[in-house]
Amino acid sequence: MNRRNFLETSFAACAGLAFSRPLQAFADTSDSAAWRTFEVTTRVEVLKPNGVTHIWLPAALIHDTPYQKTLANKFNAEGGTAKFTKDKASALGLVSATYSAKAKPVLTMTSRVSLKNYAVDLSGSKPAPSQRASQDELQLFLQPSRYVPTNGIVKQTADKATTGATTDVDKARAIYEWIVENTFRDPKVKGCGRGDIRAMLESGDLGGKCADLNALYVGMARSVGLPARHVYGLRIAKSDLGYKSLGVATDKATKGQHCRVEVYLREHGWVPVDPADVRKVVLEEPPGNRPLSDEMVSKARKRLFGSWEMNWMAYNYAHDVELPGSAKQPVVYFMYPQAETADGRVDPFDADNFKYEITVKEMS
Repeated sequence: MNRRNFLETSFAACAGLAFSRPLQAFADTSDSAAWRTFEVTTRVEVLKPNGVTHIWLPAALIHDTPYQKTLANKFNAEGGTAKFTKDKASALGLVSATYSAKAKPVLTMTSRVSLKNYAVDLSGSKPAPSQRASQDELQLFLQPSRYVPTNGIVKQTADKATTGATTDVDKARAIYEWIVENTFRDPKVKGCGRGDIRAMLESGDLGGKCADLNALYVGMARSVGLPARHVYGLRIAKSDLGYKSLGVATDKATKGQHCRVEVYLREHGWVPVDPADVRKVVLEEPPGNRPLSDEMVSKARKRLFGSWEMNWMAYNYAHDVELPGSAKQPVVYFMYPQAETADGRVDPFDADNFKYEITVKEMS
C-alpha cells in the first residue's frame, strides 16, 4: 500500500458510516435499468479472545467504476472502538476495530452497492473517459509485489506465451489462453490460495485457486509491459448465465470470496478478464471435470476475456496489506476477515475460534 495516500478516520463511538450517498446519484447512467442494488452484511466474532482483540474487515470498493457504485459502508463495533482506513491508489477501504480484554469482540459491517454487468468492446479504438488511467496509476500496476514478481521465470514464461503477439490485445489474450491451457483448479488449496507465482512456475505445479491463477495472469502481463491488477471481491448472487459454479445459490455469501483481474490496454482502457473462473467451470460445473472442448467451458472461455457478470462485489486492488494496529506481517491480499488476539493472528478458516457470516439482500 502507498503510505502517502493512507488516510484514516476514527470514531469515538462504536458505530460509523464510512460514506453514503443517495441512489439517484447514478440516474445519469445510460442503462440505469441494468443496475442492481445489493446490501451485503458481514458479522464477525472471535470466539476465544485473549487480551486485547483486533478485527479487520474489507469494505466495498471506495471509488466508482463502470461496474460498481458503492453507496455506503456502515459498521458497528459494539463494546469496542472502530475506525475506517483507506488507500486511494489501491481503492482499499477497511474497518479496524479494537476490543478490551473484557469485551465481546463482535464487528458488523453492511455495504450497499449497485452493480452492472460489464463488457468492453474490443473492436473499439478508444477507452471511455471513465476507463482512461493516469501514468501514475499505470506505473503502480506495473510494479512487482512480494509474491508476484515480474522478472526471472515469470518474464521468461510470459515472453514464450506471447511469442508472435504484436498488439496489447494480442499479448493480453495470449497470456489468458496460456493460463487457461496450462493451469488447473486445485480443490485442496485453502481459501483462494496464496498467489506465489514464482513458486508455482519453478515447481511446475500450476494448480491453485483464483488468487493463484489470476495472480499468474497479473505477473505475466506486467512483465511484458501491460498494467494489470487483482480485483479482490465476493460473489453475492447466483449466475444468470447458467453457471452454478460461478455464483452463490442462497442469500449466504460466507464462502463467496473471489479474485478477478483487470488488464490495461491502450486502445480500450481497463479490460476485465478471469482465467481462473474458466478453470472453475472445468472442475466444478456439473457433472464436473469437463474438458476444455466442452460447450459450457468454451462459452465461459470466450466470455471471460473482456467481460464479467456482476453477481459479484469488488473490495479492492490491494496487495501486501498492512493491517492498522497489527503486530504481524502484512496479509498478501484482503478479502477475508482478519483478527488478532494476545495469542497472535487468528486463522480465518478456524471455525472453532473465528466465526463469521456474510448475508446478502437484493434491494432492486
